[in-house]
Amino acid sequence: MLLAIDCGNTNTVFSIWDGEKFLATLRTSTEHQRTADQYFVWWDTLTRHHGIKPEIKGVVISSTVPRVVFNLRVFADRYFGLRPLVVGKPECLLPVEVRVDAGTQVGPDRLVNTVAGFDRYGGDLIVVDFGTATTFDVVDTDGAYIGGVIAPGVNLSLEALHMAAAALPHVDITYPDQVIGTNTVACMQAGIFWGYVGLVKEINARIKAERGRAMKVIGTGGLAPLFQSHAQVFDDFADDLTMHGLIKIHQYNNEQGTI
Repeated sequence: MLLAIDCGNTNTVFSIWDGEKFLATLRTSTEHQRTADQYFVWWDTLTRHHGIKPEIKGVVISSTVPRVVFNLRVFADRYFGLRPLVVGKPECLLPVEVRVDAGTQVGPDRLVNTVAGFDRYGGDLIVVDFGTATTFDVVDTDGAYIGGVIAPGVNLSLEALHMAAAALPHVDITYPDQVIGTNTVACMQAGIFWGYVGLVKEINARIKAERGRAMKVIGTGGLAPLFQSHAQVFDDFADDLTMHGLIKIHQYNNEQGTI
């Protein structure tokens, strides 16, 4: 079995792949202070709860938080006797090219989404990921990553609004019944929801115009279903896109003999 770990700025997700399907997906908050032993206690408790005893034969990691990677490496080595494959490290090969400015470091999550998107949907693709940041990744005809856009995430924007304006409360993002709010919370929810609908549509339109061709738009990330169900801003939605990309990258490195 393969353990795929996606470490984002807010949450870290562990998925167990048996070669055909995901047996379980476990989620915890991202904390760089968490030790390998703490990871294992959490892991052992939840796998027992799910009634599975996974025999992990490989570990692949994508992390946007470099400080977390060390303890995840120790976790894999100490409890599974494995050296994990870490996306973004020189020894981790990608099945697609990365064509950006020299010296530019691309976030591992964006590379993983590119690999997954191309494998599932082909080229000429825009992957919109609603994470801590809202990212737009552009996939060329041949599957190469050729750049993208980074915007503040939805929850990050809400938090910034609350922190910067003392009179504004902290609110949850939801679909507003109408655009014109009649109270403070409704005004904020309408501004965030329809503001991000406009942001997504406008950026995608400009990417397509700049590329001069039709492109398929794929949504992923925690809040993507909310926007898709009420505004239909994507051609398709894939909640397991990142995990699929990690599986494909591990398979590719296995075929290339690097692991």
